[in-house]
Amino acid sequence: MERIASFTVDHNKLEPGIYVSRIDGDITTYDLRLKKPNNGDYLTGFEMHTFEHMFATFVRNSEIKDSVIYFGPMGCLTGFYLLIRNADNEVVLKETLKILDEIIAYEGPVFGASPVECGNYKMLELESSKIVAREYKKILTGKPQTFKY
Repeated sequence: MERIASFTVDHNKLEPGIYVSRIDGDITTYDLRLKKPNNGDYLTGFEMHTFEHMFATFVRNSEIKDSVIYFGPMGCLTGFYLLIRNADNEVVLKETLKILDEIIAYEGPVFGASPVECGNYKMLELESSKIVAREYKKILTGKPQTFKY
């Protein structure tokens, strides 16, 4: 059976950052890698779930909202996938940093935190998503991002 593209990346060498995982026609899949794989430090369920709710809501209300196809977690608990139509790497990075700032500054209820809106609404806490946003912002601003594995 043919291996999928993400399994061809040596995860032992992968550092946190933002990468272009693949391009399918006009859709770019970004790997928003928050944690170093296979390092023992993973996103908790609360961090992953809350960050997903917050980032997904902000990105779907951002300057690139009409290009957003999908935002969701990686099963390995080290990051998220962001799928964008007609993507421009620098615009996506700029919007990602803006969204991280919005999450950090946000005061209010977690988006979608009700039993009507979410299948596990009790597993959400705003502070956990702020911690993740602060850490990821340091990663993205700490060195130039090449978007290449």
